This record gives sequence, C-alpha cells and structure tokens, in this order.
Amino acid sequence: MNHRRAHIHRATSESTVDVTVDLDGTGESTISTGVGFYDHMLTALSRHSGIDMAIDTVGDVEIDGHHSVEDTAIALGQALARALGDKVGITRFGEATVPLDEALAHCVVDVAGRPYVSCTGEPEGQVYARIGGSGVPYQGSMTEHVVTSLALNAGLCIHLRLLAGRDPHHICEAQYKALARALRVAVSLDPRNAGRVPSTKGTLGESTREGDGE
Repeated sequence: MNHRRAHIHRATSESTVDVTVDLDGTGESTISTGVGFYDHMLTALSRHSGIDMAIDTVGDVEIDGHHSVEDTAIALGQALARALGDKVGITRFGEATVPLDEALAHCVVDVAGRPYVSCTGEPEGQVYARIGGSGVPYQGSMTEHVVTSLALNAGLCIHLRLLAGRDPHHICEAQYKALARALRVAVSLDPRNAGRVPSTKGTLGESTREGDGE
C-alpha cells in the first residue's frame, strides 16, 4: 500500500513550523512546539488517530504560546489536506466519545471539504485555565483555536462537545482524544469505497455553496 504522506513547511514572523504526516501510520510521533502540554496533546492526537506525525515548531514563546499553538494547527491541517488528496476510498465520517475520569467528550468529523466547527460545552472557567508544568503554559482557550485552524485548513467539518468535565487537563485530553478517534475512522480506507469518493457529487474538494447536497 502506498502511504498517504505529506510535508508542510510554514514560516511567518511569529513562527516556523515543519510538519510531516502519514495517514496510514501506527500513531508514532515526534513533537516539539515549545509548549509542553500542547506536545502532550498532539502526541495523544497522533497515537489515538493512528496518524504518524513529526512536528517541529519554533515560535515567539517569549510572548506566549498562542502563535506557536495556532500556527502548528494551521500547518497540521494543511498537511492532512495534502495527504488526503482526492479522498478516494476514505470512510469520510467518524464519531467517537471518549472519557478521562470525570471528563467526557464527543466528536463527529466529516472529511467534506466544507470547513465548519462547533465546539461547545466547556465550563466558563476553561478559557482562563493555564495548563502545564514549568515552561510555557497552554491556555484552555486554545483548544477551540486548534480545532478551528485544523478544520479550516484540512477541509473538515468538526462537532466537538464536552459532555462533562471539571479538571482543565482532563477536559483538554478528552477533547483531543475524541477528535483523534473520530479522525481515525474518517480518514481510514473503506474497501466498499475503493476507487470512488464517498459523495453523491463524486468529489470532496473545495467548499461548496451552503445547501448543496453531498
């Protein structure tokens, strides 16, 4: 089988990001973003999606971690889009519900080429949480930024709902793992779709007008 791989290098005045993905991997990863907790979340995203990821980000963390986190998600989304290519043979839809102690997250993914995000259910205080040990903290508000940047650049429709949760670390980890497990199914190859795109249009490419059926 030819693995669906892609590489993206993205450089701005705020960060330099290098991302390689293999959709047909085993969930192996090497992650370095300068934000330790984010590295932990991306490692979980890789492991539980089965997507191999090599990510190296150097950003202006002396300001804070925002640019590095968001720019990494942008480049990762671009790499996923490139690796998916024409999307022939994919399952397209994926769904998962994942617990972590008291936290419970539900995610649905559609590899539709029509970016859309609904991220709901976080407690009000989550956006103010600063998660991580020594070094640059991960802001609880960044999870929605990550999901949005990923969706816009990969052409994904993502509905991510927190159903329960109290601890900020557990909330984030349940969210990332639910996203990972939904992605695992959505990007997987379905033998019943061999040689064709899972759409009545015959294409899952650029975003189309709202209301068009697929």
